[in-house]
Amino acid sequence: MQIKSSEYALSAVWEKQFPKDDLPEIALAGRSNVGKSSLINSFLDRKNLARTSSQPGKTQTLNFYLINKEFYLVDVPGYGYAKVSQVQRQKFGEMIQDYLETRSNLEGLIILIDARHEPTKDDIAMYEYAQYLNLPILVVCTKIDKLKKNQVNQVISRLRKSIDLNYDHVEVITYSSVTKVNKDKLSAWIEEKIYENF
Repeated sequence: MQIKSSEYALSAVWEKQFPKDDLPEIALAGRSNVGKSSLINSFLDRKNLARTSSQPGKTQTLNFYLINKEFYLVDVPGYGYAKVSQVQRQKFGEMIQDYLETRSNLEGLIILIDARHEPTKDDIAMYEYAQYLNLPILVVCTKIDKLKKNQVNQVISRLRKSIDLNYDHVEVITYSSVTKVNKDKLSAWIEEKIYENF
């Protein structure tokens, strides 16, 4: 996929604020500081389109980015950050749940998991929730550049011990926003999902 244009479109909390143009959407979910904004920027070859922050839990809305005027990447609030209050976490959960369960033009979910660590309870819960919704899933093991070469090969096999990846609609890749390794695989998956039904 060639990225010809990319722009921040809008931020939303409820359905009435979502885009009305019925373009396909791909959502990105992951715990706070897993690298969602960095992945978006590196995938789009933009430095600061998605705002990265040293303060986890900064994204508090659904952020829609319009790509090639053909589809949206949707950055959802990060989960699992302890300093966000329980009430705020519940609001985030309801926002994400409403979006994932009701958005008819959502064509797939990218779940980001930090390659350096075991999947958290929140990671596993998000994965199982996406399974329940029967969404196409791409699991992206991020920050792969921070691992030694001999550790890279163990990432997916270690992941399999925590998460059942044996489903037709699930794919897994490793990724680095720094080196852009496997950017072609990420691009191919997104392209396949957005053009499948449109």
